Amino acid sequence: MTTASSPGFFAGLLNPANRADPYPLYDRMREHGPVRLGGGPVVVLTSYRDCATVLRHPAAVVDRRHAALPLGPTPTHDLAGERAAELAGTHSFLFRDAPDHTRLRRLVAKAFTPAVVRAMAPRITAIADAALDRAAERGRLDVVADLAYPLPITVICELLGVPVEDEPRLRAWSSMLARTLDPVSGTAVTGRPDPAELVRANNEVHEYFELLARARRRRPGDDLLSALIAAEESGDALTHDELIATCGLLLIAGHETTVNLIANATLALLGHRHHLAILRTAGAFAGPVIEETLRYDPPVQLVPRIARDAISLPDIEIASGDMIVMLLAAANRDPEMFDDPGRFDPARENRHLAFGLGQHFCLGAPLARLEADIALTRFARRVREPRLTGQPPYREHVTLRGPSAIPLSYKEILPANADS
Repeated sequence: MTTASSPGFFAGLLNPANRADPYPLYDRMREHGPVRLGGGPVVVLTSYRDCATVLRHPAAVVDRRHAALPLGPTPTHDLAGERAAELAGTHSFLFRDAPDHTRLRRLVAKAFTPAVVRAMAPRITAIADAALDRAAERGRLDVVADLAYPLPITVICELLGVPVEDEPRLRAWSSMLARTLDPVSGTAVTGRPDPAELVRANNEVHEYFELLARARRRRPGDDLLSALIAAEESGDALTHDELIATCGLLLIAGHETTVNLIANATLALLGHRHHLAILRTAGAFAGPVIEETLRYDPPVQLVPRIARDAISLPDIEIASGDMIVMLLAAANRDPEMFDDPGRFDPARENRHLAFGLGQHFCLGAPLARLEADIALTRFARRVREPRLTGQPPYREHVTLRGPSAIPLSYKEILPANADS
C-alpha cells in the first residue's frame, strides 16, 4: 500500500491540464498501486483486479450514510450543501442500495429491456439522419454539437415524455448537474462550477419535473414518466421525491454518458481511418468499435463506492467507512488484463468495466450501445472524407470524459437514402 502526499496523484487527476490525455497519469497511478489519500479515509484503486473485486463486493455500497466523511455525491464534497446534491443524490437509485435500489431499478428497467430498446432503432435512425441533414444544409459539422448531443437528448426526452421544445433547457441543466458527480479539491482544481449555479440548476430541474408530473397526472401519456406516476399512485412502490429524483437521474445519465461515447468513438475512428473505412461498408463492425471505445476511452472515468464493512485486497486494507474511488479508465488499460492496452483494437476480446459490474451495472447500457451504433454507422456511411480541423477541446468534467467540440471538414454529407 502507498500513501499519496498532497497534492499527489489525486491533484493530477483533477488538474485541467490533464484533461486532453489523462492516460499517462493513469498508467503511473496503476504502476504505483492502490493509494490512500494523505492517510485519510479515501482510497483510489486503478488495477483491473481491484476494481472488478470491489464492484462485485457486497460490502461496497453507494449509500453515503456509511461514509466516514460527510459526503455529497463525490469523494471530497465541497459544493453547496444537501440541496445541490438532492436531485441526483438521496432519492435517486444511483445512491441507494438494496432493497430500495432493487425496488426503484425494477420500476425503471422495463423501459430499457432489450426488446423495448430494439424497437426504438427506426426512431433513433431517423433522429441521427435528421441531425446530419441539418449539418449538410448548414455546410459545416461539429460531431458533438450536431450529432452526439442531439441524438441522445432527443431520445431520453421522448422516452420521459418531455416536450421537444424544452430540450435546450434540459440540456443546459443536465450539463451543469453532471458536475456534481466530479470529485472536488480546492487545492487541485480551478474553474469549479459556482455552487449557487448548481443549486439554481437543481431547483429548476426539480420544479420542471414537478410541473410536468402534474400535467401527466391530469393527462397520462405513453411515456416513462406516466408509467412511473402510475407506479407511485399504486402504493408504496415509488414516493413522489423518488419520482422526481429518478427523472433527474435519467435525464443526466440517459444522455451525458452517451454523448461522450459517440464523441470518443468518433475521435478514435478519425485517428484510425482504416477502422472508419471498414465501418463504412460493414455496419456490424460498429459493435466492436463501441466496445473498444468503452475500454480505450470510456465516457465514465471513475466511480465511487463506500465500504460498509472492511474489505481486504491483496495490496491494501480498506476500512469500514472508507470512500473507494475506482478509476475504471485506468483499470481498462491494465496490461495484466489487456495486451498492448494503449492500442485501439476493436478485434480484441473485450471485458471492460465501463458499464460497471454487479447490481449497479449500467441500466441504460443497451440503449447507449444502440444509440452509438446508429450514430457511428450513419456518420461513417454519410460523411465522406471527414477531417479534424483542429485539436478538440475537452469538457471540464473529471468523472465524465469527452470533447466539448469535434469540428470537421469533409468532402460531402450524402443524402440519408444514398446507401439504401
